Amino acid sequence: MGDPTALEASLGHRFTDPLLLHRALVHRSYSAEVEGEEPNERLEFLGDAVLGLIVADALYDGWNLPEGQMAKVRAAVVNETSLAAVATAIGLGSELLLGRGEEATGGRTKPSILADAMEAVLGAVYLDAGLDAALRVVLEHWGDLITERAAAPGRRDYKTRLQEILATRGLVPSYEVEGSGPDHARLFEATVRADGDVIGRGSGTSKKRAEQEAAEEALAALDDA
Repeated sequence: MGDPTALEASLGHRFTDPLLLHRALVHRSYSAEVEGEEPNERLEFLGDAVLGLIVADALYDGWNLPEGQMAKVRAAVVNETSLAAVATAIGLGSELLLGRGEEATGGRTKPSILADAMEAVLGAVYLDAGLDAALRVVLEHWGDLITERAAAPGRRDYKTRLQEILATRGLVPSYEVEGSGPDHARLFEATVRADGDVIGRGSGTSKKRAEQEAAEEALAALDDA
């Protein structure tokens, strides 16, 4: 690994047992080449369950939604796209332990590999410090998405769609929002960037509406590209 302390800082958890983090970063292609290295698949299995439980619990406690809508929101949050996006945001790809073949074919930016490793890291956090520590990590990195999807489970969500498309390219959208005007007539202007470039702008009477409009414009631009 390059700098695990930087990854821990981005993740928001300092491991008592650094070996757990190491194991979470071992892709099966690496373990096939290096004797004694165990792939992260068992941790991945555990992390998937931990993430699902925390999201389900957050929805049950925080939102009065029927079972069907809770299931839809959980599926919109607990998936390869969101996992890969969080992994990209915290710099997980640069710390992965990959075999030569995966290294040569861009494995560090493949959404499936990033998502699996992110689940493994969550499993490692759980084993290292328990459910409360895993809860803090999940709410730090998935909290906004949980709130957004639970607040409008049936609404067309341009931000999520944009995140899904950019994740396939190893990118994560970032939003900047500025407000203007008096409190009773506030107007917000949003800009969305990917890889440093502005790809969409939007405005609205709330930050979320402005961001959704910016994401919608970005999606239209990507469709035309």
